[in-house]
Amino acid sequence: MARQAVIIGCGYTGRRVARLLIARRWHVTATTRSTEDLGDLRDRGATVVAFDAAGNAPAPFSVKGASVLLSIPTLRTEGGLDEPTPGLVAAFDGIPGHVTYLSTTGVYGAVRVVDATTPPTPETERQHLRMLAEEAVVALPCPSLVLRPAAIYGPGRGVHAAMRTGRFKLPENGDRYVSRIHVEDLARVVATAMDRRLAGAFPVADELPASSRDVARLCSQLLGLDIPETVADTDLSETRRADRRVDGGAVLQSLGLRLRYPTYHEGVPACLAEERDS
Repeated sequence: MARQAVIIGCGYTGRRVARLLIARRWHVTATTRSTEDLGDLRDRGATVVAFDAAGNAPAPFSVKGASVLLSIPTLRTEGGLDEPTPGLVAAFDGIPGHVTYLSTTGVYGAVRVVDATTPPTPETERQHLRMLAEEAVVALPCPSLVLRPAAIYGPGRGVHAAMRTGRFKLPENGDRYVSRIHVEDLARVVATAMDRRLAGAFPVADELPASSRDVARLCSQLLGLDIPETVADTDLSETRRADRRVDGGAVLQSLGLRLRYPTYHEGVPACLAEERDS
């Protein structure tokens, strides 16, 4: 009998996780606001369910015994920030066999050097809401895993994609460090962790933290674009103001994995190649 996975919030990362699990002969139920967005997964044999995790309606599916992936960000609404995960897990139909929650390295707050032993120290409202979501997942009566990815990039997403459209701006201090993870490597970590029902909390990042300026310089060379303009920190989102180096080695060691894209030097050209071929 095929193992059961339920992916709630099957977006950029979740779709790649779903493909890996289907290739490993799992039966996948994937939720999305619009089922048209996941037609490729349906074609591969997944069950696709329309579900708005930010709404108050009960989920139209059971998670009993399944391995669940929660990939739902903190949302900005007209009334401010909203964190849907605690309410969602409280309304689960059945007890999962295992839950994985994709959080963020933002929960480490202003800490500049992070590894698997670093305790969260959230400071902003968004960071505190993410911690509440983590705590709700950990409180479930089943094994749980919290993964805290660094900045996720991949085909169509990241510095190179933002530079193409003129959306990427450098911070005043362009030498602050940022850790990243290619979406394919993150998906491999998630799928393998679900398969092995790994428990605990881990940051996920590649092997080379780098400044925004360094990454923009490589992208400008590959794309034939000028270095982006510099703007004040107040003109950037909260997530772009951090200065943080993340060591993601612990989860890789636990799972026996090696990164396909250990640095942006391999990852960005791979993104461009996949975009050309798609």
